[in-house]
Amino acid sequence: MPNAKELTLPLSKDVLASLRSGDEVTLTGRLYTMRDAGHARCLEYLEAHGELPFGLQGQTLFYAGPTPATPTRPFGAIGPTTASRMDFATPALMDAGIVATIGKGKRSAAVAEACVRNGGVYLAAVGGVAALLAERVLASETVAWDDLGTEALRRIRVEDFPVYVDIDTRGKRLYE
Repeated sequence: MPNAKELTLPLSKDVLASLRSGDEVTLTGRLYTMRDAGHARCLEYLEAHGELPFGLQGQTLFYAGPTPATPTRPFGAIGPTTASRMDFATPALMDAGIVATIGKGKRSAAVAEACVRNGGVYLAAVGGVAALLAERVLASETVAWDDLGTEALRRIRVEDFPVYVDIDTRGKRLYE
């Protein structure tokens, strides 16, 4: 992505506010991966304790279910999951402090409203390039819910990870 904005994770409120729907972005730093079952557990924790678990405040969630490691990489493949599957949890998680999410496809109006309300963004990753995206992952560790397998909460370190801004902090949407 030769014209991409190069961003370092975690993303600050100033950086988030500077992004516009349609921007090409590369991310370097720490992301967390989690899918449907992990979101349900995260919501349960949030409801029981009134805060996000495991240092997720101010972080970015990547909706992905990675494949096992290869001899040279933390994952064989790691592609984006259809983001709308997490719409049941995203507004509450953003209200609690998640600043950005990454997936593929459109999001609900409730997620767009949560982005505006919280100064957050939804970033779209390209589907079908999971092996290429895995080359951008430098490290991975399971943080919680290992029993969920590919849906466990993982902290990964990425470099030059390519995404597009779909929903910006003003509620503008690339897919629309």
